[in-house]
Amino acid sequence: MAQVIIALGSNLNDPHQQLKTASDFLADLSTSKLKKSSIYRSEPVGPSKKDFLNAVAVIETELEPFELFEKLKEQEKKQGRPSRYPKWTARTLDLDIIAWDHLVIETDTLIIPHQEYTRRLFVLLPLKEVLPDWKDPISAQHVDELIEQAPSLEIDKTKLNW
Repeated sequence: MAQVIIALGSNLNDPHQQLKTASDFLADLSTSKLKKSSIYRSEPVGPSKKDFLNAVAVIETELEPFELFEKLKEQEKKQGRPSRYPKWTARTLDLDIIAWDHLVIETDTLIIPHQEYTRRLFVLLPLKEVLPDWKDPISAQHVDELIEQAPSLEIDKTKLNW
């Protein structure tokens, strides 16, 4: 049984509903009760003009990493995300595997831990909420240290409910 951290993000087609639908999907995948952060609103990184809604969920799964990755991509597509898209653009749904226990994978299609999460407050702040003592599997840095080192970003916890 593996503990997997997944980041959720959306800024198109009713982002709040997109996250709720994705949360239901992740709850169905998880072999234990889904842990999820509050929903955060953050400014876009890159060319997108609309703010994003972001959250982090923690699932437990017996799936292999590539199986889960494929299921996440299928769900993104089901929720309206095209299979090809420019980096950092607006999107209906983004589901990223951030970490998988202490596993390290680096292939052309899948990198775990996610190579950019340490620079993303929209991942780190929700991550700290659900796993306050979490440490990076490579650097062993505590989530608090990662938050201190991350580039600044306009981000706020919302009052939106799951």
